[in-house]
Amino acid sequence: MRNNMRNYHKLIGLCLAFALLNTSCELEETIYSSIYTEAFYKTAADAEKGLVAVYDPLADLCSGPALTLVSDFSADQCYPRAVVGRNTLTLFEYDANYTTQRTAGRTNESPQQIWISCYDGIEKANWIIAKVPDAIMDATRKGQIIGEAYFLRAYYLWTLTKTFGDVPIKTMPSTSEEEAIVGKSPKADVYKQIYSDLDQATSAGLLSYPSVEKGRPSKEVVSALYAKAALYNEDWQKALQKAQEVISSGKYSLMPDVRDVYRYDKEDAARIENMWAFESAPISPGRGHQLSGLCGPTGSAGVDYSRNSFGSMFAYQTFYDSFDPKDKRRLLLDTTYVNRAGATVPQRSITPITTKGVLIKKYQDPISTIGLINNIPLFRLPDMYLIAAEAEARLNGASANAYGFVNVIRKRAGLDDLAAGLSKEAFINAVIQERAWEFFAEGDRWYDLTRTGTFLAVVPKAVNNVYPVRNPTAKNKYFPIPQDEINANPKIEQNPDWK
Repeated sequence: MRNNMRNYHKLIGLCLAFALLNTSCELEETIYSSIYTEAFYKTAADAEKGLVAVYDPLADLCSGPALTLVSDFSADQCYPRAVVGRNTLTLFEYDANYTTQRTAGRTNESPQQIWISCYDGIEKANWIIAKVPDAIMDATRKGQIIGEAYFLRAYYLWTLTKTFGDVPIKTMPSTSEEEAIVGKSPKADVYKQIYSDLDQATSAGLLSYPSVEKGRPSKEVVSALYAKAALYNEDWQKALQKAQEVISSGKYSLMPDVRDVYRYDKEDAARIENMWAFESAPISPGRGHQLSGLCGPTGSAGVDYSRNSFGSMFAYQTFYDSFDPKDKRRLLLDTTYVNRAGATVPQRSITPITTKGVLIKKYQDPISTIGLINNIPLFRLPDMYLIAAEAEARLNGASANAYGFVNVIRKRAGLDDLAAGLSKEAFINAVIQERAWEFFAEGDRWYDLTRTGTFLAVVPKAVNNVYPVRNPTAKNKYFPIPQDEINANPKIEQNPDWK
């Protein structure tokens, strides 16, 4: 990652616990990782290295990048070129064994990677939370490290529950097989733990933006995760409160031009809106991601996209057509590109899979030869406005306040205010649609559709000549727990709809 986080991955092998929930090894094997971790975390240097390890699973999630593709390939905005099994999510052809198998090398794009990485991060966060309080070091820095560990544990747990539903809650580090084997908890209890962790992160004394180091969560980002977790938990009052805390803090603001949020040469300036991101490193070896290559035209032909792209991720033509032509966010999609001769050509001339594939421009990387330059947004300020708009409407209907929140986002997009006089239901639907236009290709849409129960009606309409039929079923609301995890942990049962 950029800045100091660029070196995080180099330190992971130093005396750190492995995520015991994420192994399919035989349960009678001896656990050795605790031998090292029990003697670790004694000094400030130990604590810093331990925190490095808690961040590393985030890079594993984003480099694949399962964190975005599991959602994006399942929803109604983006689809893959059907190569080496990449269409399994789009066609809903997976089962518990698929999420476990390294099918055609695509584990890093599957729900299994989410399970593996998140429990890896939780286990490593648990060691920080358990051991760093006794470390001999500066008290202020100690509090920041512990606060970040609580935040990351909450983030990983939220990612798990929105993906799998009821999941195991693990809050203590594992020093034996017995401690590693934990059963599932109901979603309600998972959200209680998320809230508790975020309360602890807040009280630990995290810094506010811009004092926070790049790539680390600010105090306001803790509130942002709180707001979004509360939205998914249908805790509307809490969601509204936390979103307003971020907005009213005045620490963040919208970029005037939405395209600048994603430009590689505007990265630092864009942090005023891009509150927390996966910090991709333009070095080799480095922790990057595949999105620049996936979204660019086939054969590295698009000089304005990437020098190393392979045309495997596109937007549906129907999604492109859903934008008002005045909407500036549509400029982040395109039906043409600039080739190496400097000519503007239709993308269909280089992409053989369909003439209706629209190019995604959020992850353009025109200068790097290794495709690692763009950050992946995790929390952006527009999310807070749209969370506030939805939560306010669910509490009080289409109020003036609710309209005010959503119209801030529409104004930046170059659109007129949302039509006045909408019913509560129509207003909420309009906000969900606004989210679709604002956050496409950022791993958000599938979860919006599943949390609102609309995926069965919406997804079958997102088709083209590559995917003429798509048939999600009710069980697809959550992904099945990987079979390896069930085999390794006798206390875990498969999700009911997947038995």
